[in-house]
Amino acid sequence: MEQRFNRVLVAIKDGAAVSLKAVKEDVVELSKYYGSELWKQDFAADEAGILPSDLKRGVLSEDGIWNLFSDYREIQKKIQ
Repeated sequence: MEQRFNRVLVAIKDGAAVSLKAVKEDVVELSKYYGSELWKQDFAADEAGILPSDLKRGVLSEDGIWNLFSDYREIQKKIQ
């Protein structure tokens, strides 16, 4: 999921319609994950210090994932 998160983040920074279209599936999968019990379990494990300290945590950050979705929607609106 972190790889998907990073691909979407790069596409948002690029801001090109082609880039955003290329990551649409990633956004769908991230949305499913963020609303799932698996995300809640991963988040709890991170909060408990169970996950490795060198693990990237963008997808486990509530603010990070919320901002990613918000930025994605905003750029899509501008392009349309």
